Amino acid sequence: MKEQDRDMPVYGIAVAAQLTGLPEATLRLFEAKGLLSPARSTGGTRRYSDADIGRVRRAAELRTEGVNITGIRHVLNLQDANADLQGVNADLQDANADLRAELGSRRDGRSAK
Repeated sequence: MKEQDRDMPVYGIAVAAQLTGLPEATLRLFEAKGLLSPARSTGGTRRYSDADIGRVRRAAELRTEGVNITGIRHVLNLQDANADLQGVNADLQDANADLRAELGSRRDGRSAK
């Protein structure tokens, strides 16, 4: 069975509320305040992905810790930016390792192919 894409919007708001343990009204509030942007079906129904569910859970944890909505938005955006940068860093490290291997093989007189 193929693993589901974390960004694929598959859950309606009722299921998302069950998965997060939050009322549907809180999910709507989080959306209205810009904490998340669930996809919409052609009929306009909200559709949440696993990534959205994770974001809602992080927002709920921050709210429980006393962080206000504006602070939550900033923290979530910083966390997302950090995750993106970690991905870029990993890609650069891989490219650097490949380049070092290629240069090493050239020094040894071998072709990199």
